Amino acid sequence: MDSSPEQSSPEQPPIERMARLRQPQQWLVLVAFSLLFAGTLELAALPAALLIGPMMAAILAGTNGATVRVPRPLFGSAQAVVGCLVANSISADIFPVFYAEWPLFLAVVIATVAASSLLGWLISRWRILPGTTAVWGSSPGAATAMVLMAGAFGADQRLVAFMQYLRVIFVSMTAALVAKMWVDTSGVEVPPIVWFPPIDLLAFSATIAIAIVGGLLGKLLRLPSPFFLGTFIFGAVVHLGFGVPMQLPPWLLALSYAMVGWSIGLNFTRPILRHAARALPQIIASIVALIAFCGGLAFVISRVLGIDPLTAYLATSPGGMDSVAIIAAAAQNVDISFVMALQSARFLVVLLIGPSVAKLVARNVKD
Repeated sequence: MDSSPEQSSPEQPPIERMARLRQPQQWLVLVAFSLLFAGTLELAALPAALLIGPMMAAILAGTNGATVRVPRPLFGSAQAVVGCLVANSISADIFPVFYAEWPLFLAVVIATVAASSLLGWLISRWRILPGTTAVWGSSPGAATAMVLMAGAFGADQRLVAFMQYLRVIFVSMTAALVAKMWVDTSGVEVPPIVWFPPIDLLAFSATIAIAIVGGLLGKLLRLPSPFFLGTFIFGAVVHLGFGVPMQLPPWLLALSYAMVGWSIGLNFTRPILRHAARALPQIIASIVALIAFCGGLAFVISRVLGIDPLTAYLATSPGGMDSVAIIAAAAQNVDISFVMALQSARFLVVLLIGPSVAKLVARNVKD
């Protein structure tokens, strides 16, 4: 018979082969490929490897019929951990620098947000990507935060992630190339990751408590992306206002990044992946345009205020804050406090007003 397994199996599409695996086997395949991709990206020194690697593995599994999904409680917990990470990354040291240069910082942040919003509006207007997806995907900085919040505002989280992490890779690699024009970083080695450091009982307990209380507050206040935003807001208040220390060991971050990457990637389908591939040239063009615009801002700042060109470029670079920090620390002539203050200021502004800007721009996009 034509429908016999013997005759149909040689032409059986991969999607059926993956779907026929039992769920424990699917998880085993997913974890194996996640480790492979994340390890490869780490060796290549690409940013956000611990998140992008699992997401790539999940996209591969999802587009080949995987039926496993990350349980909601685990995904919510992962978002809360990311909220703690963002809250803990904000240092009180940036405020004196921001106070001294606030007109410049405000102008640069507004200009960058305006340029990214315009690019997002054009991509949506030209029907390259649907709805508000392009607006969220074009937001500069706070990539993981934007992805987590985008879904709560009706954007396609998968395509937002595709845009955001592609931009992170482009921006970080461009910043590294630009830095090589001013400073030799070949002898600088990134310290090895200590995956299982000694646990500070007080700081680690505080982190877990902040994640739980922040997530519950986010739910009670009905915030969009409640586990992330609730934890970020509560964590920032506790960390900056009361000096409560937090500890986020690498193993916990790796697990959380994997949960976020899997949650996004497993929802990819072949039509979505094809659509993202078709939009790739326009997405890359928008990323290059934003990098060029920020480079122009850096040139103006450098010429008008007499700031070191590399300092100005790294400060205005649209995203990849962790990579920018490593590059800035490697260069002796870079004012790292200025760089991180401007990066953090934009990060906070985008995080706080991003949803409002996205909704405002979306109103002018005809569905």
